[in-house]
Amino acid sequence: MLERFFHLQANGTTVRTEVLAGFTTFLTMAYIVFVNPAILADAGMDRGAVFTATCLAAVIGTMIMGLLANYPIAQAPGMGMNAFFTYTIVIGMGHTWQVALGCVFISGILFVALSLFKVREWVINAVPRSLKMSIAAGIGFFIGFIALKNAGFVVAHPATLVGIGDLTRPEPILAALGFAIMVALHAWRVPGSILIAILAVTVLSGLFGLVQWQGIVSTPPSLAPTFMQMDLAGALEPALISVIFTLLFLDLFDTAGTLIGTGHAAGLLDEKGRLPRIGKALFADSTATVAGSVLGTSNTTSYIESLSGIEQGGRTGLTAVVVGLLFLLALFFAPLAGTIPAFATASALFFVACLMARGLVDIDWKDVTEFAPALVAAITMPLTFSIATGIGLAFIAYAGIKLISGRAREAGIAIYLIAGAFVLKFAFL
Repeated sequence: MLERFFHLQANGTTVRTEVLAGFTTFLTMAYIVFVNPAILADAGMDRGAVFTATCLAAVIGTMIMGLLANYPIAQAPGMGMNAFFTYTIVIGMGHTWQVALGCVFISGILFVALSLFKVREWVINAVPRSLKMSIAAGIGFFIGFIALKNAGFVVAHPATLVGIGDLTRPEPILAALGFAIMVALHAWRVPGSILIAILAVTVLSGLFGLVQWQGIVSTPPSLAPTFMQMDLAGALEPALISVIFTLLFLDLFDTAGTLIGTGHAAGLLDEKGRLPRIGKALFADSTATVAGSVLGTSNTTSYIESLSGIEQGGRTGLTAVVVGLLFLLALFFAPLAGTIPAFATASALFFVACLMARGLVDIDWKDVTEFAPALVAAITMPLTFSIATGIGLAFIAYAGIKLISGRAREAGIAIYLIAGAFVLKFAFL
């Protein structure tokens, strides 16, 4: 049955290989069940409900990806988008988390529509590679700044805006230790390096009396505090149009980049470098985002950590199905998630930031009209504490620089439309 459904022999794999690949992928991305609730809790959401929503959104997206698209790619609420949800929409702009969930829901519906039509290719191809890479890096810097704040390395300062915290406290010391463990394990190619380091820091924190042990296994927390709590009316306010667009933009390009990257590693791309069945893969991602917003979490996206399972030989949707089943099992580990201290997840955030910053390497550093607007995105995101602002300023800079440099055709009509929309947003909204 598995052979007929997943075409294992045609893809040069076996059931055993797919199962081992699924376990490997899950271990490398299981940290999200601890980190995502911690981030969304800063927005005022119930941590237990977000934990359940995170696991279920991962199950839904990953299962659809495996069963519909037959790809070994796992999904879960995305890093960067959860930070945008909490620190830009809720804390930065002052909206409720219910309104933020409404924005996620609407962006998901729009993503579903784009996934059903050819518009998605036009949008993806319209944005230059330099901006795509710099946006990923900028989100990494933004997450890194949040990590340093949560760990106590960075504190507010009346004269310089930010300053160094008290590094003699145990929190920054343990966070630094966790980060070092993650980097070392990752260098040794140990599956689950982030998860292992988070748990190690948590155990040490318990030994020093810094956390209160809440147990390991229990029935899943109730979804009631977040289920169907989207404020759609509030999300449709004119001031939030750019927010919805930004969520859609982040989800679309994060997913497209991950699908192409993992597809290349798995040898799934065709002779033109395109991923077959990409429409089904994008549909899985967009559907999971809609479902996740209903359950109570930020945008769900494809995870680049799926590469770890692909490296173990995963080539079909059976790998994804195994990951989905493991996320279903993770529902019963809510007490452990509640025990994880903020400085333990901070080290994970900073490590993810390092991985995302690698996108700067792919920018064309020989062309000033490419790398200058790219750096606008990377620098302004953390310094304005807003992913949306950084993206908007980068598009405006790119369009303006290309126009003034006499190279207007290199930008394309889509860039000028997007830049114009952000100009209106900054001017009037």
